Amino acid sequence: MLHLISGAAGFIGSHLCDRLIAEGHSVVGLDNLMTGSRRNLAQLEGNARFRFIERDVTQPVDVAGPFDHVWHLASLASPKEYLAHPLETLESGSTGTRNMLAVALRDNARFLLTSTSECYGDPEEHPQAETYWGHVNPVGPRSCYDESKRYAEAFTMAYHRFHGVRTNIARIFNTYGPRMALKDGRVVPAFLDQALHGEPLTIFGDGTQTRSFCYVADLVDGLIRLASSEERYPVNLGNPVELTILEFAERIRQLMKLELPIVFHPLPEDDPQKRRPDISKAKRVLGWEPKVTLEDGLRETVEYFRSVTAAA
Repeated sequence: MLHLISGAAGFIGSHLCDRLIAEGHSVVGLDNLMTGSRRNLAQLEGNARFRFIERDVTQPVDVAGPFDHVWHLASLASPKEYLAHPLETLESGSTGTRNMLAVALRDNARFLLTSTSECYGDPEEHPQAETYWGHVNPVGPRSCYDESKRYAEAFTMAYHRFHGVRTNIARIFNTYGPRMALKDGRVVPAFLDQALHGEPLTIFGDGTQTRSFCYVADLVDGLIRLASSEERYPVNLGNPVELTILEFAERIRQLMKLELPIVFHPLPEDDPQKRRPDISKAKRVLGWEPKVTLEDGLRETVEYFRSVTAAA
């Protein structure tokens, strides 16, 4: 099968490319390299079944197919990036989604959108199930990301209902692993970057806010299962094991065997206080749940960041 993937040089996108190529598929990867990196695709260089095109999907996607699967992963996913580039973030969720859907319609291909748990905002329901409509500030500083994904979901469902495109929507919760950017501002690379440099761990707020961390290999497995399913409505993909940020900082200190101090800074506006997926639907519909423990996943991630730091 031939797959078209936007955001292919990104953290999750590059792992998806690897998995599909390993399964014998052919892949055309698109990325404007705004936050993605060719380094993430270095392992596929010279592979006859992989082709990379530097392309911004907010422009018409005139790439020859026909494609069997179209995957729209392109987005500025870290708060540091989307707060710095709100207009580009909105465009990737709106125009970018429409352009990738147009390719799926053209080729009668399956289409998968990677959406986000940020659709739930600062949730008043816990854990978050797909039936929860969310608690999002539509005019806050984070709205460029939250609303771009909510709009992308609406666009995807409209193409399914009006044009009959075979669509899937994944709501991704916090994901981590090799190829994350050390300086992207999210908690896993931020803590590991600080730990590797012997610096204090920075916590925003009092550290009682919670997150759930899913290893990237598990997440990609969920995406592939979802893309082959007949489920048209959103499906949560994430790890239901919930930790406070303070507990997570302690896990990092134990793993690194370092007595690092913790410093506290004010909590950013609209930062969610709780985040944990209800994955009952993924278990039922996809037969999926995470397999990699936090300790094992963090060890792999630390080794990657050590190699990146040593090469810098």
